[in-house]
Amino acid sequence: MRAARPGTAFMPETITLSVDAMGGDHAPDIPVAGMAKLLELRPETRFLVHGDEARLRPLIEPRPSLAAACTIGHTDIQVGMDAKPSQALRRGKGSSMWNSVEAVKSGAADAAISAGNTGALMAISMLLLRKIEHVHRPAMTALWPTARGRTVVLDVGANLEANAEQLVKFAIMGEAYSRAVERIEKPSIGILNIGSEEMKGHEELRGAHARLVSGAFDLDYRGFIEGNDISMGAVDVVVTDGFTGNVALKTAEGTAKLVGAFLKEALTSSTTAKLGAVIASGGLKQLKERMNPSNVNGGVLLGLNGLVVKSHGGTDAVGFATALRLASRLARSHYRDEVVSNLFRFADLAETRAAGEPTPQEDLA
Repeated sequence: MRAARPGTAFMPETITLSVDAMGGDHAPDIPVAGMAKLLELRPETRFLVHGDEARLRPLIEPRPSLAAACTIGHTDIQVGMDAKPSQALRRGKGSSMWNSVEAVKSGAADAAISAGNTGALMAISMLLLRKIEHVHRPAMTALWPTARGRTVVLDVGANLEANAEQLVKFAIMGEAYSRAVERIEKPSIGILNIGSEEMKGHEELRGAHARLVSGAFDLDYRGFIEGNDISMGAVDVVVTDGFTGNVALKTAEGTAKLVGAFLKEALTSSTTAKLGAVIASGGLKQLKERMNPSNVNGGVLLGLNGLVVKSHGGTDAVGFATALRLASRLARSHYRDEVVSNLFRFADLAETRAAGEPTPQEDLA
């Protein structure tokens, strides 16, 4: 049994995950298979499974351990993958996605997981869970494989634009998230820009840089980084707006697929190449594992009064299990307490500046 941190409530070992079993390209087969895989690693996990019971029971009952860990909440309403967020809000009540998030709001579950429509999930989650105080809009995260391990990138699609204040808040949320997921005591942070020089980039980037470089938030801020620095693992947390982050993420995913296709073509181009592939099979297997997107699946909607994880819609069972494991790890952490604490510090500093008083750092200068 773990001891609780001083001043915080004890986190129970048993975690209950609320699963939208009808969301995604291969539902409900993949969500059910993913739950079964997670249960092999964490048998103490419990699931609230939302979806069509007639389709779910034949998948769950042949797995006795999973059946014992699941409670099915029947609904035949689904949010389509092509539904607009406004449609999801008007017609999605009672759907598998809606009910999965509502279970977090009621306290019946510690986290909700869905591979369904991203925009709909964001809209429903914001409506039901509301935002943490001082958060203008939640941010979507991604875990990016790098030369040093994994880097947290946010935002990757929740907000097309972000002003200086929002970028600072992304840094605050991303730092706590990185510590919880990657177990890094003091994650380093950089802002994605077109150059590392202080005069580069638009006004909002420079404004966020000025606030972070002041040291007011006790963050390990390293300044501006460029796109090629992400994959090199230059920092542990990369902060950007959702438009830029999503383009960068999709570009990286496409590049990884292209490299994989080139490698496969090269290794099957001749008998000699095939023989070399057999000899190097161990190393190639390790490379394939490192490049497997299923091992980094799961984006968290940071900034909500509750934990929601978005799985890639086309993921496999391993990928869905990865998203479930991410939700479980975050549910056991205290990252939201750290986020709230730093956001209130941000608000206090903003009030101090508005009143014309020196900040603690300015006072010491």
